[in-house]
Amino acid sequence: MSWLPDDFVHPVLVPLLGGAYHLRPVREADAPLDYPAVMGSRERLFSIFGPAWGWPAATMTYEANQADLLRHAKEIAAHRSFNYALFDAAETAVLGCVYIDPPERAGADGEISWWVVDRLVGGEVEQAFDALVPQWIAADWPFEQPRFLGREMSWADWLALPKHPDA
Repeated sequence: MSWLPDDFVHPVLVPLLGGAYHLRPVREADAPLDYPAVMGSRERLFSIFGPAWGWPAATMTYEANQADLLRHAKEIAAHRSFNYALFDAAETAVLGCVYIDPPERAGADGEISWWVVDRLVGGEVEQAFDALVPQWIAADWPFEQPRFLGREMSWADWLALPKHPDA
């Protein structure tokens, strides 16, 4: 059984702050913008995602990042999981990401997490992004029990949950 309805069509563009920023599915070609965003915020990102995912490793290369983006793009095309990048309007910078994944732990039908680059932490864009993601998931995604990791549930509490029966 698929984790999403067969007829589900994922959003391809999600505006933020009146279109000054937007989300769209990540592509392999985003590596030149994604790699500096990730590595420029690596220490904070690893403190968030490292215990669960081991990401981003201090030794992650540009080529490894590019391969990750290609894998994400293939997963999006197959509706296995979704990675949306946050861009400025002209797509001159990756400013964060949203991950929408099938549940790995019991008690949810989708697991969502997100981040912004260090320079946006605590500012207007992060606050708008934090408000947008749960609203967007509720409005455009077919989940009945989404779990917002690192938001409504800590990563440590998530890791302590039993595995989802389909994981």
